[in-house]
Amino acid sequence: MKHHYAIIMAGGVGTRFWPMSTSQYPKQFLDVLGTGETLLQQTYKRLVKIIKNENIYVVTSNAYEGLVAEQLPQVLKENILGEPARRNTAPCIAYASYKIHKRDPKAITVVAPSDHLVKKEETFIKALKSCFQKAANQDCLITLGIKPTRADTGYGYIQFVKSDVEERDRRIHKVKTFTEKPNTDMANFFVESGDFLWNSGIFIWSTQSIISAMEKHDSELANVFKEGWDNYNTTTEREFVARAYTTCKNISIDYSVMEKAQNSYVRASIFGWSDLGTWGSLYTHIHKDDHKNALIGKNVITYDCNNCIVHMPNDKLVVLQGLNDYIVVESKGVLMICKKEDEQQIRNFVNDVKVKKGEKFV
Repeated sequence: MKHHYAIIMAGGVGTRFWPMSTSQYPKQFLDVLGTGETLLQQTYKRLVKIIKNENIYVVTSNAYEGLVAEQLPQVLKENILGEPARRNTAPCIAYASYKIHKRDPKAITVVAPSDHLVKKEETFIKALKSCFQKAANQDCLITLGIKPTRADTGYGYIQFVKSDVEERDRRIHKVKTFTEKPNTDMANFFVESGDFLWNSGIFIWSTQSIISAMEKHDSELANVFKEGWDNYNTTTEREFVARAYTTCKNISIDYSVMEKAQNSYVRASIFGWSDLGTWGSLYTHIHKDDHKNALIGKNVITYDCNNCIVHMPNDKLVVLQGLNDYIVVESKGVLMICKKEDEQQIRNFVNDVKVKKGEKFV
C-alpha cells in the first residue's frame, strides 16, 4: 500500500441532474441516493479501504475546494488540487500524475470519478487490487470495464481480445478498440457480440506509465505539465497551474491517450456500477414501490402514478396523481417536472433558465 495512490476527479458540474445539481453545488457534493452520504464521500470511503488517507488526492475546481475540504476533512489540505478552469479529464490526470510522480516515482494510481455508484464494494476492491498488481509489474494502462446489462447508448464501449501476456487474473484482457457512445443499432451489436464492455472511466496505472504514454501520444499536453516539475509540491505550484490551464487544451484521457496506446488493458468487472449521469440512471438504482415509482423524500404520496422518479426535500409534502414515466424534482426553490423519455432536454432547460431567469437558479 505504500506506493498506492488515488486521484478522485471532482470538478464536474453535473448539469443533467438539475435542479438538484447546480454550478454552485454539483451532484458529487449531494446525497442524490438518499443514503445520508454524498457521492464524493462514498467514493472516498471505498478507496480509503485500500489506500492510505495521505495518498488520496482530489482534483476539483478552485470554486469547490472549500466543499471538498468540508465534506472530506480527513483529506490533507495539500492533497486537494484546484483547477482554475474546466479542461476535461486529460489535463486533470496530467496535473495530478506529475505531482504525485515527483513525490513518489514508484507510485501506482487509481483514477476515479467522484460521482459514480458502486454497489458491490468488496468486488470492486478485489478488482482494484488485481489491477494494482499488474500495473506495478508491467508498463500498462488499465481500465475497469463493466459487463453490459443493456444496449445503452450513453456509455462508451471497449472491445477486448485475449491478452498478449500471461495473466494471473483471467478477467484482464487486451483492449482492441474504444467506441464512444454508439447509436442504438451499434450498441445492440456490441452487447450481442459478447466481446465489449462498458468503459467505467476508472483507470489504474503507474505514474511512470501514464506520463510516458502522454509524452508519446499527446506531447503537447504533456509538455504543458512537464514544465511545472520544479513547481510541484512547492509554494509556486498554484501560480504555475494557473498559467498552465490558460494554455492546455480541453480533451478527455480517452482521446488524448487511451485510444492511441498499444499497452491498454481492460479488467472485466461486475460490481454494481453506474455513472449516475442522468435521473433515468438513478431511477434504476433506487427502491421502488408496487407501481415502480422510485421515491426519495419522507412525505411523498402518489395516486395512480407509475414508473416515476420523485426526489423531494424531507420537509415538503407532495401529492401526485395520474403521472406515468415522469421525473419530479424540487431543490432550492426550483421545481422541475419532465417526461423520463425527454430527460436529455434538461441541458436545454438549464441553458434557457440561465438566459431567461439568470444564474441564481442554475
